[in-house]
Amino acid sequence: MLCGTRMRCSCTAGLAAFIGGLLVAAAAMAGPIEDAAAAYARGDYTSTLNLIRPLAVQGNPSAEAMLGLMYVLGHGVPQDYTAALSWYRKAADQGLASAQSDLGSMYDNGLGVKQDYAAALSWYRKAAAQNFAGAEFSLGIMYANGKGVTPDPTAAVTWLHRAADHGDVTAAFNLGLMYANGEGVAQDPTAAVGWFRAAAEKGYADAQFNLGTMYESGKGVPQDYVMAHMWFGVAAQAGNIDAEQEQETIARKMTKAQIAEAQKLAAEWKPRPN
Repeated sequence: MLCGTRMRCSCTAGLAAFIGGLLVAAAAMAGPIEDAAAAYARGDYTSTLNLIRPLAVQGNPSAEAMLGLMYVLGHGVPQDYTAALSWYRKAADQGLASAQSDLGSMYDNGLGVKQDYAAALSWYRKAAAQNFAGAEFSLGIMYANGKGVTPDPTAAVTWLHRAADHGDVTAAFNLGLMYANGEGVAQDPTAAVGWFRAAAEKGYADAQFNLGTMYESGKGVPQDYVMAHMWFGVAAQAGNIDAEQEQETIARKMTKAQIAEAQKLAAEWKPRPN
């Protein structure tokens, strides 16, 4: 059985989805923002806070958004969703797509504010208009699950395609589910394999598990127990709790030589760089 057969967000894919993009953008800037991004990346939240708070007070949108993130996660400051909402709004009002997306997530999840899907959709759309992948993904999930809108699997697929094309790994995984289940698109196991592979090669554990399942069953790809065992092994190492059991099950159908080959492939596997 595929992992995650219902459309879903993964971990913090909505809230704080902009972390990577913000840090990449900040790293491209000279001065305190770049230094703050580097400090945050190494877990030095005190230095991050000392660098960005003065800039946030001065109205720098990247600093405002990073400060909002720190309040959301409680990094260097007490966790405070109300404060986070305030800083996100300042940055969002200046047009920063990442902050608009995370502000949408605050409304979506009712954090620091009354849950309001209409407001969430509005902010997601503003960020999506700037091709921000996290917001595109969130719109896809809202259409898939009927949150604030009439359920529309076709619209969900459209938004997830946009998000995946802009590098969102969780969107690629969910597209794999849509194609595997025939939701919003004609059922297409081959396309499902392609999307699962796209996410699996970036290190997404559930996609790795599903890719193993597809190889085991021969759906969308020629049946191959070696590749199935290999992907289950990689998924287990990445934290998928079902993968180890599936690996043991499929091993009963394999020769010792096949198992050794699969283990070698798993040991040599490395995620594809962005």
